[in-house]
Amino acid sequence: MKKEEALKNLNPLLLKGIAHRGLHNKEFTENGLKAFQNAIDHNIAFELDVHLTKDGQLIVCHDDDLKRTTGKSGIIEELTVQEIKEKYTLLDGEKVPTLQEVLKLNNEQVPIVIELKVHKRNYKPLAKRLLEELKDIKDYKNYHLISFDLRALFFTRKSKFINSLLVTTTHEWTYHFKCFFDSLDLEYCMVKEKRVQKYQKNHLVNVWTLESKEAFDEVYPYVDTVTFQLMDEDYIKEKLTDKNFK
Repeated sequence: MKKEEALKNLNPLLLKGIAHRGLHNKEFTENGLKAFQNAIDHNIAFELDVHLTKDGQLIVCHDDDLKRTTGKSGIIEELTVQEIKEKYTLLDGEKVPTLQEVLKLNNEQVPIVIELKVHKRNYKPLAKRLLEELKDIKDYKNYHLISFDLRALFFTRKSKFINSLLVTTTHEWTYHFKCFFDSLDLEYCMVKEKRVQKYQKNHLVNVWTLESKEAFDEVYPYVDTVTFQLMDEDYIKEKLTDKNFK
């Protein structure tokens, strides 16, 4: 999809920066309701990750193991939502949220970037469930679907949502499939490559995950928006507003 068309299908707030796993910090655990509320309060789009539970629901967490964000080990895909709610608590005291809980909290106040986290080849049921949960949304421009897994995106690419392929240097071969998707979401160390700069002239490019002004300033000329964490959100918004909304 050409950049001009992609921009018509996205909430412009996405071009002012995306808070990685919510606007988290030492007080608010990543991918938790407090971190998402913090992003909403600052009028910032946010990114989250979804996993498919044993009973076919969507839980919001980056890792497939709950250990890092709750202190207790457990594979999401091997647990039911009830088991997760009863036995696991985020480090900030919140329960691990479902996607529906996040959607209800946000109520489309700010855009959400949703990453599909595939586990043991469950890409089809994961993608199908996500599209089911988004079927009653008010404005499709408020949602942007991303994944490292080509197969998951192939099941969402015919939907009305913008689909972006996540590309990292450790799986750089996936870059060659860029023509099948609406845009690219690249590891920051890739964006200064000439092939990427050529692509970005006519297509939407996001970069992840920035944690300093120095990193942002380095990639700023070569991207349309950025995913960031643990840095000054006002600086991001100001610079991207100057670039994208002249």
